[in-house]
Amino acid sequence: MAECLTNLDPIDLDEATEKEIAAYAKAMSHPARVRLLKILASGQCLGSDLVDQLDLAQSTISEHLRVLKQAGLIHAEVQHPRTCFSIKPEALKRMKDLLGYLA
Repeated sequence: MAECLTNLDPIDLDEATEKEIAAYAKAMSHPARVRLLKILASGQCLGSDLVDQLDLAQSTISEHLRVLKQAGLIHAEVQHPRTCFSIKPEALKRMKDLLGYLA
C-alpha cells in the first residue's frame, strides 16, 4: 500500500486546465453523448440520421448535440432544412492532451 501524501508542494496544479477538463467531462457525462462523438468521429452526419442511429427521440438527440456544440466538441452546419454535424478534431485532440494532465 502506498503512503498518503502529506505535502502537495511538489505537485504542479493548474486551475485553468482543471476547469477545462471538467467542462469537457461534463459535456461527455452522458453515454448518448459519448456515442454521438464516436459516430461523428467516423464522419459527418445529418441530425435525422443520428436519431435513427441512437433510437432516441429527436428532441433528446437535439439536446445532446446542443451540449456537445456548446462545449466546442462538434460543429453544426445548417443546410436548410437539415443540419450536418461533425466532430471538431482540434477539440478532440485538446481533450486527449488535457487528460495527460492527470498522469
